[in-house]
This record gives sequence, structure tokens and C-alpha cells, in this order.
Amino acid sequence: MTDAAALFAAVFIALYVAHSVGDHWVQSSCQAATKGQPGWTGRLACGRHVFGLTLTKAVVLVPVVVVLDLSVTALGVALGLGLDAASHYWADRRTTLKRLADHVGKAEFYSLGTPAHPGHPTTAEGTYAPTLGTGAYALDQSWHMLWLGIAALIIAAV
Repeated sequence: MTDAAALFAAVFIALYVAHSVGDHWVQSSCQAATKGQPGWTGRLACGRHVFGLTLTKAVVLVPVVVVLDLSVTALGVALGLGLDAASHYWADRRTTLKRLADHVGKAEFYSLGTPAHPGHPTTAEGTYAPTLGTGAYALDQSWHMLWLGIAALIIAAV
């Protein structure tokens, strides 16, 4: 394996770990509930979430860079984390990712696990059974993984 590939792998792993922590542990319940709302309430909640998430990624990445003596530049880290933050904000406003899912033929999958889906989960009595796993969540997380890969590539290359 080349040094560049090892650098990319180490950076991606650090960003992946930090993403999971930042998106699920650092994000407040208020941010999660309001980041998709229209207007400034939603924009500010999403901005606060993305700020905390990006800070988490930096906090995790720095010791990995130091301990493993990785050769990254401040410009590469800024560009990679900046692009990742912008893509995360875009998706987490919710209507944007929903429109993309609709446009590429994933509308039914997007609604999977919600009452809007014809095969939504039900209780024994036939009422909606809430579930954490939804198509929207799966598409959201896969979108974020794509951009984590791009960010890691930028950080490793610049």
C-alpha cells in the first residue's frame, strides 16, 4: 500500500468515527428535531449541529494526525472539513435530500419505515409502530459517507 493510500485510510477512519459520534452523541435532541424546519429556526439549528459535528471531526482527527505522524496540511484539512460541513448542512435541511431522492427515483425508499410508506411497520393492532430505521435515515447516512470519503481524499491529497 502506498503512503497516500494509508494516509487516506487513516483520515477516513478518523472522520467516520467522528461522524458517528458527532451525528448521534454530540447533536442535541433540539437540533435533531428542528434542523429541518423552514426558516431561521431550522437554519440555525442545522448550523449549530454542523458546527458541533465539524468540531468533533477536528477533535478526533488531530490526535490521529499527531500520533500517526500523518503528513496533512492545514489547507487540506480546512478544505476537506469545509466541504464535508457544507454537504452535511445541505442534506440535513431535509427537504434538499428528499428532493434528490424523489428526483433519482428513491421516493418510496425514502419513506420506508414511516407511516407514508405503504408497507410501514405496524403493531399487532394494526397501528403504526415507530422505528429508528428509515429509508430517509439510510439515504442521509450514505450521503454523509460519500462526502466523508471525498473529504478524506482532499485531506490526503492537498
